[in-house]
Amino acid sequence: MTHHANSPVHTVLKVQGLGKEYKLYASPRERLKALLTGNARHRSHWALRDVSFELQRGQCIGVIGDNGAGKSSLLKLLAGTLQPSTGRIERVGRVTAILELGAGFHPDFSGRDNLYFGGSLIGIDHAEMARLEPGIIEFCELGEALDRPVKTYSSGMAVRLAFALVTAVQPDVLIIDEALAVGDQHFQKKCIERIMAFRSNGCTILFCSHSPYHIRHLCDVALWLKGGQVAQFGATEPVLAAYDQHTRQRQLDEQALAGTGGANTNGQVALAAPPEPDAPVAAVDAGSACILSVDVKDLGEAQGERPAVLLSTDLVVTITARGRGNERPNIGFMIEQSKGVGITSLATHEDGAVPVQLDDGSWRSVLSFPDLPLHSGDYVISAFLFDETGLAVYDEWFQFLHFSFIFPKPLPGLVRLPHHWS
Repeated sequence: MTHHANSPVHTVLKVQGLGKEYKLYASPRERLKALLTGNARHRSHWALRDVSFELQRGQCIGVIGDNGAGKSSLLKLLAGTLQPSTGRIERVGRVTAILELGAGFHPDFSGRDNLYFGGSLIGIDHAEMARLEPGIIEFCELGEALDRPVKTYSSGMAVRLAFALVTAVQPDVLIIDEALAVGDQHFQKKCIERIMAFRSNGCTILFCSHSPYHIRHLCDVALWLKGGQVAQFGATEPVLAAYDQHTRQRQLDEQALAGTGGANTNGQVALAAPPEPDAPVAAVDAGSACILSVDVKDLGEAQGERPAVLLSTDLVVTITARGRGNERPNIGFMIEQSKGVGITSLATHEDGAVPVQLDDGSWRSVLSFPDLPLHSGDYVISAFLFDETGLAVYDEWFQFLHFSFIFPKPLPGLVRLPHHWS
């Protein structure tokens, strides 16, 4: 986000020395004794300690960290659903959190009644809700189900209603916890479009995610939490690079302890759970956007446990996909060492390339690496299908094809870089 010299910088969120302590008791009886006697009989667990940062209007911050690093506690403290043990939070304006969507709904009330009930909990009074109601109903697309009790809803329907409710009024600060993957492809896209519109209108966004891809594309700054403390805070790319290195080292340490030969350690957390090796994931329903095929030219046959050998010095990959309606999708590709680091990730929208539409309406991209600049080794590829913005992930075949490449010269290293001698 660029700030011009003449535009005032407004701090909308200031966090100073924030800490959250959880008191752990050996049993409910011990907790009761502590209450009655006033004697401390607990162990302390600090989920957060001495966390400080501030956010300006219009900034988008990504929160990253291992499981148990304190991310959820931080988001709940900022949203006001938890109270801090130490430190203080200064908020300016309206703060909206998309955390546990639908958790506050009353199961016996209808969807429509829950709008008024849920709205009152987040500061929308009856008169304002009556004004907002038509827009919310149009956005959530629940139709006649709106007048049925929420307990008859699928989880996807409840999430639709909740998202439409909490984003009905643009906040000054929006807190999102991994909630972009809600509902079907069509609704996911609507959610992303609404969040991006908020952002372009100057809303400050705090986005917690396990997807480096989305952090990289959405966030100006990143906050890395490690063991409840700030490991690094600043421009997105350096923070992600440091976290990637940490993730890789942690995985190597775990493998050393387990005595395994290693797994994917590139720090690129998959956008979804990986499928079984060499088994592409089919899209859920017949009308949705999905990858149809991935074809690697000049690939030999796999020999038992050994992957197929690439018989050419060129790597040529043809990816065919089905889009949504008339939308032109984008196609992504990633290659990694089979048991090592990521080598490159590419996407049509990043490179200004355009998939070609075929006669049957599907889309195709052919990606060529002439004289593949890799040394001998085993590699694994992934394919991704994005919407036209490159933010919604419609489908992915993650690490679905392993292959072996033989480079004629036995040189050590991973890649051959462009170079010249003088």
